[in-house]
Amino acid sequence: MSKRKLSRQQAWRVEKIQQERAKRAARRAEVAEESLAGGELGPEQEGTVIAHYGTQVAVESGVGAVQRCHIRANIEGLVTGDRVVWCEGEPTGVVVAQLERDSVLSRPDPHGKLKAVAANIDQILIVIAPYPEPHANLVDRYLVASEVVGIEPVLVVNKTDLLAEDPAQQTLMDMLLEGYPELGYRILHTSSKAGGLEQLQDALRERTSVFVGQSGVGKSSLVNTLLPEADLRVGALSENTLKGTHTTTTAQLFHLDCGGSLIDSPGIREFGLWHMSREEVEQGFREFRPWLGTCKFRDCQHESEPGCAILEALEQGAISDERLHSYRHIVASLNQ
Repeated sequence: MSKRKLSRQQAWRVEKIQQERAKRAARRAEVAEESLAGGELGPEQEGTVIAHYGTQVAVESGVGAVQRCHIRANIEGLVTGDRVVWCEGEPTGVVVAQLERDSVLSRPDPHGKLKAVAANIDQILIVIAPYPEPHANLVDRYLVASEVVGIEPVLVVNKTDLLAEDPAQQTLMDMLLEGYPELGYRILHTSSKAGGLEQLQDALRERTSVFVGQSGVGKSSLVNTLLPEADLRVGALSENTLKGTHTTTTAQLFHLDCGGSLIDSPGIREFGLWHMSREEVEQGFREFRPWLGTCKFRDCQHESEPGCAILEALEQGAISDERLHSYRHIVASLNQ
């Protein structure tokens, strides 16, 4: 289908809007540069972006010390979790440099391009529960996504109180998770109602983490239990510090009583497979890696080709039928 051609008036309006946005961006840059040139700022120091609100960021330097900051013109794409160099100001500071990232999570923007939403995360906690009923392919999708971005995944079985009440459901859950410990994946069991959060708190200690998983598995309940003051803090940031600019798509970093940090955002919770190649998905299956590149044909699809190393690994028991099926299902769904 051909693109709809804009009328002259529509094209003029689009161009005018873009020009106005460019002017506003230039003015913001001028404010930051004027503050720097005027010597109105304190010495450079390192900090962490704990929230991003439109044209400004909230930067923390030491737990609890937070200031709004302009962003210097030559810095683009700052997200929550970024480590930065900034200068204190009154009333607003300036971020003058972005430090190197250890990791980054992204999601597609409205135009289909990947956009970073959080940085410097240590682990992704993949939450599943008896209801909505999980399935292996869903779990594998989250695991592959975590592997591809190089962030440690941890499986969290939530609402264990429901499993205790339903032996049949417990059996199904055990069957679903049976092969993952052998692959080196850690599995935690939690229940915000039954008080079973000790394992989770230990896993979160001294780490920067995010929760992902289906709607209804209890991510929000876990977050609220771990951060009972979260709603209050979000409201305070929005109303008093960031002037009502908070939206539900903004990632925010919170410190946990156990000593770790949690980045919470709906965009991160929906973290999945975005525009990945077949080769990236292959690398996302840990048990495939020793066999990759050893198939007879370079473009082997691991279906029924002669000399396929993955199929040979399947026959030897090094790869399970379930995981190979998940791989094929994921590859078939790419870019659809």
